[in-house]
Amino acid sequence: MPSFIQKYFSVMLPLLIIIPLFLGGAVKTDSDIEVPLDKQIGQMLMVGFKGFEVADTSHVIRDIRDYHTGGIILFDYDMPTRTPYRNIESPEQVRRLISDLQNLSEVPLFMAVDQEGGRVARLKTDRGFASHVSAEYLGNLNNSDSTRYYAANMAVQLNDLGFNVNFAPVVDLNTNPENPVIGQLDRSFSANAGLVTEHAGIFLEEFTTKNILGVLKHFPGHGSAWNDSHVGMADVTETWEEIELEPYRNLVQMDSPFAVMTAHVFNENLDPEVPATLSRIVQTGLLREQIGFDGVLFSDDMQMDAIRSYYGLEMAVEQAILAGVDVLVFANNSVYDPDIVPRVTGIIKNLIDEGVLSEERIRESYNRIMAAKDAWKVNE
Repeated sequence: MPSFIQKYFSVMLPLLIIIPLFLGGAVKTDSDIEVPLDKQIGQMLMVGFKGFEVADTSHVIRDIRDYHTGGIILFDYDMPTRTPYRNIESPEQVRRLISDLQNLSEVPLFMAVDQEGGRVARLKTDRGFASHVSAEYLGNLNNSDSTRYYAANMAVQLNDLGFNVNFAPVVDLNTNPENPVIGQLDRSFSANAGLVTEHAGIFLEEFTTKNILGVLKHFPGHGSAWNDSHVGMADVTETWEEIELEPYRNLVQMDSPFAVMTAHVFNENLDPEVPATLSRIVQTGLLREQIGFDGVLFSDDMQMDAIRSYYGLEMAVEQAILAGVDVLVFANNSVYDPDIVPRVTGIIKNLIDEGVLSEERIRESYNRIMAAKDAWKVNE
């Protein structure tokens, strides 16, 4: 993260006013300004919506203006209706949509997309976007120059469109090629942790040059699963191996910052009670304290079946925040709930009132999010 130096100067006024000046536009901390709790909570939410234009929907305008939602995720396909009518139609349309969304917000938004390449690409060639190959293709090729070429092209395109967060690269190891959501979709570079580290690191380097926040996924590893957490709980107790942590351990030593996304996988050997997204043992104890990751932690989609069918919304929100998640993602693309932001905001406030969550815990995530937004200059 960029360093910043605080300077003070005084001016001749009836009262002495001390004004902190932050080099590089760095974020104000706890001691500098009191931020209303509503705004802090809003920054912890990322939501999806339907519409090619801001005017196509009402709730996203409300979510940003009234609930201070800090992030928006765009999709090319609407799963609830099984139609291609969602958010992404053409490059020009996406640029305009992102610009209009940013103009609604007092605080620059995290504008996110899942652009991995290959079969997981929201920006498709038949809508005028550049083609990007899969991670598996690049891993099999295993040529750093080729990986850098494709990573650089992806970074340029994302930056040109206005995105500042990409939920990629995938660092799951391809330990189970029959995995329906990793191996069978060509989303993993390799079963070799060193090779995954090398190629994922190249993507992070190229993303950094274009102010794109890369998000490693899915912690602590989804590659060995036999089932899909979109449609049920993925239990990796018998298949997960500690080697799946190696890309995170290696990449945290890099100069290129990144965020991390959680996995909705259950591993009794790590936490016998809850899946990784809801586990403080996994997200705080393992990721932050043991591995040393100190960046923004995104949840995987909280509306996926692995969470929705096993836990109520209130319990899931409570446990995810207690686990250490900074940004709760509600993609609105498994089920569609236009009121998910006010509902979750109300839940978080109630949990604070009941003493289950502390304002200090909310401020911890808020400060981490705002520091990342400043460092990545998401408004540029």
